[in-house]
Amino acid sequence: MKQNLKKKKPTEKAKPVSQKGHWRENAEAILVAILIALFIRTFVVQAFKIPSGSMKQTLLVGDHILVNKFIYGIKIPYWQQTVIPVKSPQRGDIIVFKYPMDPTKDFIKRVIGVAGDVVQCYNKQLYINKKKVNHDYGFYTDPHIISGTIRPRDNFGPIIVPANCLFVMGDNRDESYDSRFWGFVNLKAVSGKAFIIYWSWDKNKFGVRWNRLGHLLK
Repeated sequence: MKQNLKKKKPTEKAKPVSQKGHWRENAEAILVAILIALFIRTFVVQAFKIPSGSMKQTLLVGDHILVNKFIYGIKIPYWQQTVIPVKSPQRGDIIVFKYPMDPTKDFIKRVIGVAGDVVQCYNKQLYINKKKVNHDYGFYTDPHIISGTIRPRDNFGPIIVPANCLFVMGDNRDESYDSRFWGFVNLKAVSGKAFIIYWSWDKNKFGVRWNRLGHLLK
């Protein structure tokens, strides 16, 4: 009597993953992560650290902020040409921009005047379109008044903001180097709008300013 014997399939051995394949997978994952990070940094949001006190008390030295980069439109990197416009900066916005005198540096100030506005300061009192304005965020630390013939800190204008430009000032009005001294900011130089403090470090007290974390900027 013949028995039907089934042929046994040889046991399949798992192929070991080559070291080369392992490194390739890791390299691809890292490359994808880098590309995503670059995309977010270029078009979505970017982190900045506050190095000076020109925006006190809104922003302190050691504050780390996030800047919304698409709120004013999508720009082509390096050329800073807006391809998808969204909206323009408004008075009161805190913006990060390329310093007109040295585009390698990023400055942060508040928008005071937009295109067509007439801006003037008389003895520290600010006027926009001939109307006196008193901003809650702007303050002065020096009681002395400097003549406009010496420095434009306390007396300047009236001047008209040109088309496609902004007039900006720091909230710490007596300690800010801004449009009063070097002129206007072109809209092409604007990187985005600051919107939140995500970290804050007080180097003098060597500690975290916990009460500032997550603070939305106005």
